[in-house]
Amino acid sequence: MEILDLRHFSSVDLRPLLDDEARVWASLLSWDYSGSAEMILRYVDAKILPGYAAIDRGRILGYSFFVYEGSKGVVGDLFVANGSRLANPREIELKLLTHVIETLQQSPGIHRVEAQLLAHETGSVARPFLDQGFQRHPRLFMVLGLGDPVPGMPPKHPEVELRRWTESDYQPAAAVITAAYRGHVDAQINDQYHTLSGSLRFLNNIVRFPGCGLFDVESSYAAVDRKAKNLVGLILCSRVRGDVGHVTQVCVLPEYRSHGIGESLLAATAGSLRKRGFSMLSLTVTEANLGAVALYRRLHFESKRVFDAFVWAG
Repeated sequence: MEILDLRHFSSVDLRPLLDDEARVWASLLSWDYSGSAEMILRYVDAKILPGYAAIDRGRILGYSFFVYEGSKGVVGDLFVANGSRLANPREIELKLLTHVIETLQQSPGIHRVEAQLLAHETGSVARPFLDQGFQRHPRLFMVLGLGDPVPGMPPKHPEVELRRWTESDYQPAAAVITAAYRGHVDAQINDQYHTLSGSLRFLNNIVRFPGCGLFDVESSYAAVDRKAKNLVGLILCSRVRGDVGHVTQVCVLPEYRSHGIGESLLAATAGSLRKRGFSMLSLTVTEANLGAVALYRRLHFESKRVFDAFVWAG
């Protein structure tokens, strides 16, 4: 086997491999991967996507790519086909990851590396990360069937009301995210939460790019303090399959917590999806975020899988 750099092999045909990966995402996560696959193909064709492909006698067995965001590198994806000719697909995954991690850690100006590999069970590909000093944060993938009405109530805070997300919410939403995640475990996983500009980039990626589904404005809401006229919480949802929604962000300002606002936001999103014939709502949550996990379970979300987030700060 040889490891090839995708930046120099834009003629490599990834489509059959991406088709295989789409079937895996559909089976494991009820997720339509076609939007992400098309974006990957466009970037590879434009020779702007760094990464590695595993090649055996001219056949592409797997790949992993990464992106640079200023002084940070992010492992974007890892996939190896589970074919009969592969004696040990896991070893191929580990070799690809090792090359990616070494490349990122040795890249000039890179002081942080993040990775979240949703389609890989916790611990399955941890070795290369842990060997290179990464921190590991187990996360849950949870789902809620939308066949029955979702428990929920109006916010108990007397001045808070819910309304649909609007374009004008970008800046205040970024401020809410930055404040909500200050000192939070998720800010250790995603450093975009540390600053207003980072939170704006995070929002832009969710709303305007198809990597995490297609943004669904009809099931995305803002919680607003009527008296102060400011945003105090939000929930954003994307369509990851024709009948499946995925919560990409939900947060409430610390001083407004314990008033049922988060519960009401989740109920509003689930209710909107249910009215339009959606069958399921999914989300991810860090296992150490005990309060959020307890809330989701109280609302009848079920844990379907555990995956890992990895962080290295050089």
